[in-house]
Amino acid sequence: MSANRTVCVVDDDAGVRDSLEVLLRRSGYRTLLFESARAFLQVGIRADETCVLADIRMPEMDGLALQREINRTVPGLPVIIMTGHGDVPMAVQAMKAGAIEFLEKPFERTVLMEALDRAFEKTSMTVGGKDAAEQRPTRSLTEREREVYELLVEGHQNKVIAHKLGISTRTVEVHRGRVMEKMSARNLADLVKMSLSR
Repeated sequence: MSANRTVCVVDDDAGVRDSLEVLLRRSGYRTLLFESARAFLQVGIRADETCVLADIRMPEMDGLALQREINRTVPGLPVIIMTGHGDVPMAVQAMKAGAIEFLEKPFERTVLMEALDRAFEKTSMTVGGKDAAEQRPTRSLTEREREVYELLVEGHQNKVIAHKLGISTRTVEVHRGRVMEKMSARNLADLVKMSLSR
């Protein structure tokens, strides 16, 4: 099923590009590797059966700028953002700008494959994802859980949320777990998508 699907890996780290190429090829995807956002844009990739897997922190043009340019020039091309832990607020911006997913490094192979499945089923997932989100209203959350939820989808880390709410980081983690369970969210990206579809 993935044989005709191409994943464009855009990352300035050669080691990351090489390891992802091996992983993706073993999983049946064609790969194109780019050391910068500019190198990718110069090729003029079209949207048909193609997905972009881009790092958020790159010199000259970062992943967010690349995504904006893709939205402008090839609006149907799905983008998955890779991010370090400290880049979650930037990744939330990417989700709000239409990224399919953001993956926090290091990520497991299964997480990447699930993200790619969603990317290549973008059209149907857009409709289904919104309906699913509407079936998980935030009204099931307690007041404190809702506060944690709102700060999470704004891109704040647990320790920042703890400081803002005057509670311990451990308490934030407990509330976060309950929010994920009640909202049937697999990860933070799911929560962000749900917040955007309200």
